[in-house]
Amino acid sequence: MRDRIEARLQSYARHRYLILMFLPGFLLFLLFHYVPLYGIVIAFKDYKILEGIIGSPWVGLDHFRYLFAGEGFTNALRNTIIIALLKYVFVFPAPIVLAIMLNEIRLTWFRRIVQTVTYLPHFFSWVILGGILFTFLGRDGGFNRILGFFGVEPTSWLIEPSSFYGVIVTTDIWQSVGWGSIVYFAALAGIDPTLYEAAVSDGASRWRRIWHVTLPALAPTITIMLLLSIGHFLSVGFDQIYNLMTPTTSSIGDILDTYVLRRLLTMNYEVGAAAGLFSSTFGLILVITANRLVKLYDRDQGIW
Repeated sequence: MRDRIEARLQSYARHRYLILMFLPGFLLFLLFHYVPLYGIVIAFKDYKILEGIIGSPWVGLDHFRYLFAGEGFTNALRNTIIIALLKYVFVFPAPIVLAIMLNEIRLTWFRRIVQTVTYLPHFFSWVILGGILFTFLGRDGGFNRILGFFGVEPTSWLIEPSSFYGVIVTTDIWQSVGWGSIVYFAALAGIDPTLYEAAVSDGASRWRRIWHVTLPALAPTITIMLLLSIGHFLSVGFDQIYNLMTPTTSSIGDILDTYVLRRLLTMNYEVGAAAGLFSSTFGLILVITANRLVKLYDRDQGIW
């Protein structure tokens, strides 16, 4: 036992500089992700600011009963699930498609231009992008002027409830597709070129090479990215929704994050904490379930 401890201490001393590099990130993660977990107990208490978290009386699951009995929460949950499903169907595959398309382009200069243009929106906040989109998609904006050449009547796209989900999905693809494709570019760079050469010698067309070589090679990366994102299933982008939602679209645009914000603004901290805890617990269950399903299909896949 003593020899094992000494060996461990020697290992720490040998890697002391790596440990020093690791410590700042670990402390930040501990401070902002684990220490706040103490506040979860607010969801089970009748929180009173003057008495503090410890001094406030316990109320059990009363706040959760209030949540599920209230129409506002069920509406926000329904909207969140709809937007989340739409984003998983359309937004999640977009970086994969872009990476594969650019990987097939042999003009290096054109590929770099496309990558730069698609990366750019990621570096702007949704406050800035929201201002741009309200101008561009407004009744007198550039998008309606383009559609006017084809005889389409102008529409305020961000005000009409019928077009809100389409705008949310499209703008999310525009903002995230370039940045999200980086990890898939890295995976594509690791594919053995001899696999493509063998496929060509067997007479495989470009589509067949993509289907039988590229996609199977990307499958582990796609699986990991899906598992990492599914834990945030109910977090569909607060910044985007909050900056693009209008009073006319609030009935279909109100999500769990905006619901929690309203509870906090009215100092109803307990209900907000209960809603946040529900969202986090639901995400944890999804991650565990999805990882188990992946393990059943392939024991070598999964995040643990």
